[in-house]
Formats: sequence, C-alpha cells, structure tokens
Amino acid sequence: MRDYTLAFYEKSMPDTLTWKEKMEAGKEGGFDAMEISIDESDFRLSRLEWSPEERNRLLRLTKEYNFPINTMCLSGHRRYPLGSGIPEVEARGMQIMQQAVEFAYDTGIRIVQLAGYDVYYNEQSTPTTKERFLQNLAKSARMAAANGVILALETMETDEEGNGFLNTVEKAMYYVNEINSPYLKVYPDIGNITNAVDNVAFDLRKGRGNIVAAHFKETVPHVFRNMKFGEGRVDFEMTAQVFRSMGVSMFTAEFWYDGSDSWRDTLKATSSHLRNCIH
Repeated sequence: MRDYTLAFYEKSMPDTLTWKEKMEAGKEGGFDAMEISIDESDFRLSRLEWSPEERNRLLRLTKEYNFPINTMCLSGHRRYPLGSGIPEVEARGMQIMQQAVEFAYDTGIRIVQLAGYDVYYNEQSTPTTKERFLQNLAKSARMAAANGVILALETMETDEEGNGFLNTVEKAMYYVNEINSPYLKVYPDIGNITNAVDNVAFDLRKGRGNIVAAHFKETVPHVFRNMKFGEGRVDFEMTAQVFRSMGVSMFTAEFWYDGSDSWRDTLKATSSHLRNCIH
C-alpha cells in the first residue's frame, strides 16, 4: 500500500461522463482519488444546491468504488471574490463558502482549496479589498471549524493585471498566521510557484506544518495552463521530496481535458510520470 495519495482533477476528462464513469476512468488511469471542481460556471456552482439524497448518492459511489473525493477545488470565488467591494458580490461569495463547507461535510471531502484572490475581474486590488478578504477568510475559517472541514489557500498565478497577489506559500502564510485557525492551511500549486520564485524549495518550506496537499501542474514562464506533464520546467521530483520531508502526502495532478479522444492515454501517462517523481 502506498503511503501517499495521487488524485486527478475532475476537469481532466469530458464533462459528459457520469460520476461512476469518472471514477472508473480514474482508477484505470492509475489514480487513487478525484478532486471535484466547483468553479465559477453556473453548471458547477449548482452542485452546491444538491439535495441530501444527491449528496448521499455521490458519497455512496466513492465508497462503492473505493475511490474517494478528498479535495474540492473551489474556484467559484473568481466570479464572487471574498474581497469584493460590491455588497451583493461579497454576499454571494460568502454564501458559496458556506454552501461549499456544508457540501464537503456531507460528501466526505476533507479539504476545500480556496482561490487566493481578493478581487478578480472588474475590481482593482487595494489595501481595502485585501483587508476585506482577510476578514471574510476569518469568518470562513470559523464556518469550516464548525464542520470539521479544512480550508486551504491555493497559491495563484501571477498575471499582468496583478490579480495573483497570493502567488507564493510565503504570502499565503501571512493569512494563515493572522487568522491562526487549525482549519485554515495552504494547498500550493507547484506550477504557479515555479513561475513566481527562483527557489521553489525555499518557498515551500515557509509553510512547514501548514501544507495539507499540493497541486502538481506543469508550467513555463507566462504559461499557467494546458501543458502536458514533462513539457514544462517544473521539477516535480525535487518538490515531491520537499513535500514528503514535511509530511505532505496528498497530491493532485491538475490538468485539463483538451477535447481529444486520447484523454484516457493522457490520464495513464500523467499518473505514471508523477508516480516516478514521488518516492
């Protein structure tokens, strides 16, 4: 039995698949678990409105196939950021947070990964939006604590507009330390960090004791998505060793379905590539 878990990102396969088919494909592809996506689309946000029976059905499937959904990638806050100065947007963001925590509790999800944005599309990041983000993050940690669910900040991409203000573990740890809750931790994205700093291992160690999982994603400078593993510059073997030395044992391969018929082969190639890097 392996002493770590390698999951795949739900968006790495067609949306038309049933949950059962996704789990079967993940197993056949060499993975141990799946990360569910709750992104900013109405389609995925609507999952937070599921009935108790719908949630129970998903949980039963994970037990039946012995294929857990341990983590949630909650990127819906790009559309409804917690630091927004627009009252209705901020309120919707906090509603999504409460719903996501309850959804995780009901479906057996342990970790909810949060997008590290104070604002995103049409608002400028300011000291006020950052403070509002901090205050709402503290409220969110209390929600999580009441349900025994861990929230974890993702290190985000840096872009020309400056929206990736929380793009390193060191920056994420500011919020973790300020809020000081056992239910707020860090879930770094290695691809984003590789594009943000010169010494990735140094930055990762800034989160010692507070990193609960990691995204393995391939990148090159200025490119943050849709790359095949092995074609970028991310040192997965080195970062895996750093994580393992700090007791981190839950990893997710973050990649996207490209519309091709060979997506099952991509699953197998990805799991093989990453398992060769994790010792």
